[in-house]
Amino acid sequence: MKLRKITFAVCLCLLFSEALLHGATRIKDIAYVQGIRNQQLIGYGLVVGLNGTGDTQRSTFTVQSVTSMLKRFGVTVPQNDLRLRNVAAVMVTAAVPAFAKEGGVVDVMVSSLGDATGLQGGTLLLTPLSGMDGIVMASAQGAVSVGGMSVNAGGSEMRKNHTAAGRIPGGAVLEKAVPTEFRRDSTMAIVLSQSDFTTAKRIAEAINAKFNTPLATAIDGSSIQLVVPMESRGSNKIVEFIAQVEVLEVTPDVAAKVIINERTGTVVIGGNVSILPVAISHGGLNIEVQSVPVISQPGAFSKGETVQTQMTTIATTHDSTAVYAIDGLATVQDVAKALNTMRVSPRDIIAIFQALKEAGALKAELIII
Repeated sequence: MKLRKITFAVCLCLLFSEALLHGATRIKDIAYVQGIRNQQLIGYGLVVGLNGTGDTQRSTFTVQSVTSMLKRFGVTVPQNDLRLRNVAAVMVTAAVPAFAKEGGVVDVMVSSLGDATGLQGGTLLLTPLSGMDGIVMASAQGAVSVGGMSVNAGGSEMRKNHTAAGRIPGGAVLEKAVPTEFRRDSTMAIVLSQSDFTTAKRIAEAINAKFNTPLATAIDGSSIQLVVPMESRGSNKIVEFIAQVEVLEVTPDVAAKVIINERTGTVVIGGNVSILPVAISHGGLNIEVQSVPVISQPGAFSKGETVQTQMTTIATTHDSTAVYAIDGLATVQDVAKALNTMRVSPRDIIAIFQALKEAGALKAELIII
């Protein structure tokens, strides 16, 4: 069953890569108009209503924040008298899309700043959010959705997922419109999310073919300069022109890459990956350590003491494995079939790909994250 799951996961990643390789994609999905970008907001706030999972007395800034907040409501409390296990200091972040107007709502992320063990069941108090210039752009408040659980009882703890960070859907209300630099003159630029000369050239060719005139020119691997036609330079026509451009479909070129995440054991193989003829032998070294308690009793009628010690034994074995000869492979399906034939786990696949790269047999860029 475990082998079937591994095989399915590898094949799924490869099939997605192959689909991306041969499928056309809209320009709006791989590029954006220069000057149109999201704005990041940040703020400092308090989450209340926790069930004893908030900050401890060691988080002095939480105590100071609660004291300052209570003074605003006319309540004066000495800091030494506060016990705030139901309150947690948090950082609140949000990404506001371009052209967002006053009164719009966005999701916010809430992350513990102190030593709180969980934000489950908490409520974020009204928190101003500002940009890099310090101007308040939005205000956030609401119940925090953690998406996990943490239970403590009798010194034992059971936790599912991460409970020290959560999300508030629609928790921030915009107080001001987001300033967006949107040029309405004769030229504009389309920027690729991932730089690639071939894809930039294909986008320029698709735009020129659509309007049957040389409007687009690939400047470099990430930007395409676009000349706005005279009939589309009005305040209303420019939006229609951009809408026609961004829905054009192109086939992005994909570099041959193998992405490896050693922390999670994830392997993603790109569609253009191939392997030169090579022979692979892979086996695992198993180490077993056993500790057996040994009790030594003193002799009869002696003044000795009973001594307890541990006897440790170490046994090592090496898995037997065959040598697999792999011919030159041309597609990701062939790579997946070869790896599944060897019956290896994702951790073993990582080691094999690293060795293939060192041997020069892997015709792809190996990226370890």
